[in-house]
Amino acid sequence: MSTRPVRFSIDSAWFAWHEGKDAAAREWLVVHYASLVKFVAGRLAAGLPRSVDTADLVSAGVFGLMGAIDKFDPSQGAKFETYSIPRIRGAILDGLRALDWVPRSVRAHSQQIQNAIRDLELRSGGVPHDEEIAEHLKISLDEFHSWLSDIAAGSVGPLDHVALEASPARGTNETQPGRALEEDELRTTMRAEIRKLPERERTVLVLYYDEGLTLSEIGEVIGVTEARISQIHTKAVLQLRSRLQAAGMT
Repeated sequence: MSTRPVRFSIDSAWFAWHEGKDAAAREWLVVHYASLVKFVAGRLAAGLPRSVDTADLVSAGVFGLMGAIDKFDPSQGAKFETYSIPRIRGAILDGLRALDWVPRSVRAHSQQIQNAIRDLELRSGGVPHDEEIAEHLKISLDEFHSWLSDIAAGSVGPLDHVALEASPARGTNETQPGRALEEDELRTTMRAEIRKLPERERTVLVLYYDEGLTLSEIGEVIGVTEARISQIHTKAVLQLRSRLQAAGMT
């Protein structure tokens, strides 16, 4: 009997796993697509404090990858990378949420800013400036910017963090009727609200998500420091979360 390991191609591995539940094929697919986990984990880790171990993100992401492999149907014609990346990201976000590594004071400041934005928007009907928010919170402008920096350090990424706070735990989409529709509605609402943001905030989010620029690169485009871009980023996120709460979507 030959003891040589089975050699797979991508197509043969998918066929062996999807049709025959061959454990060796599944293991081959996990190894083959492991780079996707490293890519997503690295992308998310870029905005996290150094105290968060990237290895923990990768470990959580592997579970997302395995879940994606188990549920993916290659006969549907979709690209596995497109299918799996949101699930890997979701598993990592769930892992971060379970760690509960964000200090309570930072969470409190985040909620206070959201509440201030909501109150000011209801009062004036427009988007409040930094100075107005700081005055509403009875803190200095410098302290407000410090709060934004602290919140940014505790965020996974602007829209990732919005989606994380605005939806139940990942991994249950296939078992909850209507869940996919709810997520589509959330994405549609977020896109509509992004278009209502001031030009600078809108530009930052578009450059980050649609163009894939880093915060540093966005700073060069706009002509401000990376730290300031991070603050703008964070304020835009809190504005989105405030509006999603007002719409009953959180």
